[in-house]
This record gives sequence, C-alpha cells and structure tokens, in this order.
Amino acid sequence: MSDRTRVHVFVSGKVQGVYYRANTRDTAREKGIDGWVKNLEDGRVEAIFEGPEDAVEAMIEWCHTGSPAADVEDVDVEYEDSQGEDGFEIRY
Repeated sequence: MSDRTRVHVFVSGKVQGVYYRANTRDTAREKGIDGWVKNLEDGRVEAIFEGPEDAVEAMIEWCHTGSPAADVEDVDVEYEDSQGEDGFEIRY
C-alpha cells in the first residue's frame, strides 16, 4: 500500500450548511479517493483522503474552493501513513 498517500485535512471558513460534505464525497468518489468527511463542533470540516498521490493532491486543491456556496478561509493538511481506507463516506 506504499503507493497510496493519506492526508488529514481541516477546512475552516463558511463550510457547514453549504453542502461542503456532500460535494467533498462526490468529488472524492469521482477521483477514486478513499476516506471520510465530517463536520466538527467548532465549525470546521475534517476529512481523510487516501489514494494515489496525484488524486490526493487534486483533492487538497479542491478543498480550497469546495462547494459553490462555501467560503473557505484555510485548509490545514497533515500527511499520515496509509491505513487502507476503503470507500468514501460522510461521518456524523
């Protein structure tokens, strides 16, 4: 699984109540990314993206814009070891 990249992402700004999670899920699935996305109580969105490096990098780039109604202020990215995520889901 060493050919897979994993990132832990925290997105801040106006990213809740604007379909950010649903758009993240759909975009991740289109790009063949595994992982999950969820809202945090402090108003941020947290996500794990795991897959081919180029697809993961594209997903990080996508987060800076996100859904059409979102107003992203910051995207914090931490690289981690691959953990074999399978599929992409919204967590609650």
